[in-house]
Amino acid sequence: LPSMQTSGCKPCPSFKLREVASMYFTMIAVFLVILVVALQGSAPRESDFPYKVPLDPQGLLELSWNVSYPEQTVHFQLLVRDLKFGLLFGMSDRGEFENADLAVLWSDGHNSYFGDAWSDTKGQLHMDSQQDYQLLGARRATEGLYLLFRRAFSTCDPKDYLIEDGTVHLIYGILEKPVHSLQAINISAIHRGLQRVQLLKPNITIPELPSDMKTMELTAPNIVIPSEETTYWCYMAELPAGFPKHHIIMYEPVITAGNEALVHHMEVFQCAAEFDSFPLYNGPCDSKMKPERLNYCRHVLAAWAMGAQAFYYPEEAGLAFGGPGSSRYLRLEVHYHNPLMFKGRRDSSGIRLYYTSTLRRHDAGIMELGLVYTPVMAIPPGEDAFILTGYCTDKCTQLALPAAGIRIFASQLHTHLAGRKVVTVLSRDGRERQVVNADRHYSPHFQEIRMLKEVVAVFPGDELITTCTYNTEDRSRATVGGFGILEEMCVNYVHYYPQTQLELCKSAVDPGYLHRYFNLVNRFNDEEVCTCPQVSVPQQFFSVPWNTFNRDVLKSLYSFAPISMHCNKSSAVRFPGEWEKQPLPSITERLREPVPRCPPTPGPRPAAPVPLDLGKLRRD
Repeated sequence: LPSMQTSGCKPCPSFKLREVASMYFTMIAVFLVILVVALQGSAPRESDFPYKVPLDPQGLLELSWNVSYPEQTVHFQLLVRDLKFGLLFGMSDRGEFENADLAVLWSDGHNSYFGDAWSDTKGQLHMDSQQDYQLLGARRATEGLYLLFRRAFSTCDPKDYLIEDGTVHLIYGILEKPVHSLQAINISAIHRGLQRVQLLKPNITIPELPSDMKTMELTAPNIVIPSEETTYWCYMAELPAGFPKHHIIMYEPVITAGNEALVHHMEVFQCAAEFDSFPLYNGPCDSKMKPERLNYCRHVLAAWAMGAQAFYYPEEAGLAFGGPGSSRYLRLEVHYHNPLMFKGRRDSSGIRLYYTSTLRRHDAGIMELGLVYTPVMAIPPGEDAFILTGYCTDKCTQLALPAAGIRIFASQLHTHLAGRKVVTVLSRDGRERQVVNADRHYSPHFQEIRMLKEVVAVFPGDELITTCTYNTEDRSRATVGGFGILEEMCVNYVHYYPQTQLELCKSAVDPGYLHRYFNLVNRFNDEEVCTCPQVSVPQQFFSVPWNTFNRDVLKSLYSFAPISMHCNKSSAVRFPGEWEKQPLPSITERLREPVPRCPPTPGPRPAAPVPLDLGKLRRD
């Protein structure tokens, strides 16, 4: 065959290879230059990119994106309002600029280039040997430069970030001076930052909304945002007297124009029904002037975080508010993130509730899973990934759930500052069946109610197991469970229907077994941990010498010791039964870790930057 004939033309293959490579690079460059020129001045359609978030506090960089689950790809559109000499955009485990996966646009003042890069442990940039950020085009419009590019969820490149469900830490940097090469970029010397989003939004069908739907806006009353980096603002509102029962069927954010980069997240809480009235406070949530009674406004009605869209209840259910046994008082909490310390900025942001008097078939409920707020669950200092697990046991679900079960459609994960990962798994007959919700890059600074990609059915006898991973490398003493911000929690607030009496299904280690742990520590260590009754559990944990033995024994204790189960009704009273010294659920079969799907190879993608003709970068 001709393809097998090699004699008499030995130099030809290498010559043709160089020729083909040269032609390939030339064609790529010409194609992209033509593409850029052709697209200049054309504004992209917003409908193509339904999700949007400002990357920086000034709003100079705005990211829009869409998700293709069939293609396992995210398409990005980055608007740069004031392009100087380039930018960095990418992803990393927790928002670091070391060990990051980056798309970089840079200019030497004359020529511009785009490439897929990565940073090492020292923050030095390197061109990736596998170019997986694929540039689709660039376009100039009156508002700035648009860059369009795509990236597969999984690339099977060890230098690339695996895009998963849950939180993604996006990082950005702005190049204000020309650079002669990618390696010349000093990321420690550039203006940079991070933004957290949920990239992989669920592809849900929006239910039809009723004709009698009404709206109610709970918004901050034209307040002046304090010139501080972080502010939690509390505003109390009151429903009309005699407001009957309604169903909330949807809610969405209301953001004051110009403040999109400052409003970080918002929540609406309903107050406890046992109080007839609440002070109508308007001010910082941590102010000494805030009335103590506002701490009893903790029942979440709505929660929104930056990058989230409208939240829809499934057509079979709505969240009840109003009517007998329901408080008329609501608390809006707005978290402002103002790192540039803007002064005098006024804001009337909040949440718009959509509700109907035509009640749906089911009331939706909210159930707490995970760990009880108690100091018996603790994390030693200096841990990089310490695991605690809370259980909702088969005994509790058997007693409290209806025979037809419940349907979980949304979830809000919650820890305090040391939380790094949260996963809830459904187990049936000792076998893990389904992940309810998982966030392997969880951040306590980005908490939202997330609609699940698919509804999870939970039946009597099922178990819901919530595992939290913590990092305490920056702490010098034990971190105990509790309500304080430097204490810890491990919670999954699941939203489900039909509503049941079961409001809390959580656990903690049996206190008697923890007492045995402290006694064991005393026997094997020179320093004595006082186990006398007058010394609190936190004080006992604080006095433990955290050597390897004491750490390992505590881990072992939490993995085998009996638990105290809290199988509670909404009145905080347990369902009847024996709930102390309960055995841990026995899991005989674990879910397999998902294997990343490598995309089909589309052909050679050379480890070289793509040249771009963007004209003069700096505007006069």
